[in-house]
Amino acid sequence: MPYFGLTFAKTITLKPLVSIVILNYNGAGYLEKFLPSVLATQYENFEVVVADNGSSDNSITLVKEKFPAVKIITNNTNEGFAGGYNWALQKVKANYYVLLNSDVAVNPHWIQPMVNLLESNKTIAACQPKILSYNNSEVFEYAGAAGGWIDTLGYPFSRGRVFDVCEKDNKQYDTAEPIFWATGACMMIRSELFHAMQGFDASFFAHQEEIDLCWRLQLAGYKIYACPEAIVYHVGAGTLPRGGRKVFLNFRNNLIMLTKNLPLSSLIWKLPARFSLDAISAYKGLLSGDTSFFFAIAKAHFAYMGYVLSGKLKRTESPKALETLEGVYPGSVVYQYFIKNKQYFSKIVAKLAHY
Repeated sequence: MPYFGLTFAKTITLKPLVSIVILNYNGAGYLEKFLPSVLATQYENFEVVVADNGSSDNSITLVKEKFPAVKIITNNTNEGFAGGYNWALQKVKANYYVLLNSDVAVNPHWIQPMVNLLESNKTIAACQPKILSYNNSEVFEYAGAAGGWIDTLGYPFSRGRVFDVCEKDNKQYDTAEPIFWATGACMMIRSELFHAMQGFDASFFAHQEEIDLCWRLQLAGYKIYACPEAIVYHVGAGTLPRGGRKVFLNFRNNLIMLTKNLPLSSLIWKLPARFSLDAISAYKGLLSGDTSFFFAIAKAHFAYMGYVLSGKLKRTESPKALETLEGVYPGSVVYQYFIKNKQYFSKIVAKLAHY
C-alpha cells in the first residue's frame, strides 16, 4: 500500500512445492479412473506429473485430452519402477516428491499432514500415509499398510500386514512414528535427499527398491516415518501382475539388499540362514504343486549369485547392525507367523500396539 509516497509490497509465502509423480506403464485405465481424485487434492502448491515408462497403450493421448493440467514426461523404454523413477525425477524440480502408483485413490487433504510432518523435523527423510484397500476400505492394503518394518533376517512386513494377512483398520496404528521403510506405492520424500542417495538401485527393476533406499537413508542418519493422518486407497498388484516374475524379483532383490547394507559380521550368518529359509519355502511350493514358485526362487538365487560374482554390487559405506535402526524386529517374523501362529503385527511387536 502507498504510505508517504512509498509503496510496500505484500509478502506472500508459498507452501513447499510438492510434485506428485505417477510412473506409468500401460496404465491408461488406472489413470482415467484415479487421476481425478489426485487433481482434487486440497493443497495450494502442488503439481501432478505423469512419467510414462515406454507405454504402448493410449496413456499419453488420454492424459493430454482429459487431464490437460497434468504435466507429461516420456521415456522410450520401460526401465522398471527403480530406473523409471530415477530417470523421471531428474526432470522434476520440487521441495518434496510424492511417488504415487497409478492405481491409488486419495482424499482431498492427504498431502498437508505429510508436509507438516517433514517440515516439523528435518531429520525425517521420507514418510508414507496410511494405505487402505481400495476394494475394502476397512482393511489395510498389502503394499505398506500403516508403515513398513523388517525382521532381523531381512523379511519385510508392515504395521497392519504380515505376509498375506491384512488386518482390519481399527485405528490401532494411528500414531505417527518411526518405521523402517515407506512404501513405493505412496511415499513422500525430500527431493534433495532422493538425489543425494542417488535414488533407487536401478538393478532392482521393481520390488523392494524403496526398502533399500530407506535402509540407506537410515544408515546416513535420517528417519523414515508413518503418517497415518494422511490416508490413501490402493488397488494393489495393479501395476505388476502376480506370478513367477514378481516372486523372482522379491527374492533376488532382498538378497542383494542384505548384501549391500549389512555389516560383514552379520552377513556371514544371516545370508546362509536366508538361503535355507528360501529353500524351505521353495520346496513347500513344489510339494503343493506350485512349480512356478519353486523355479522363481531357484532362479532368484542363481541370479543373485551371478550378480555378486559379476562385481556390479556396491556395498553401502559404513553399514551398521540392522537391529540398531528404527522399525526392526530383532527376532524372526517367519518363526512368529508360521510356528507361533502370530499373524498380526500387534501380536509380534506387542510393545508398539496402540489400542
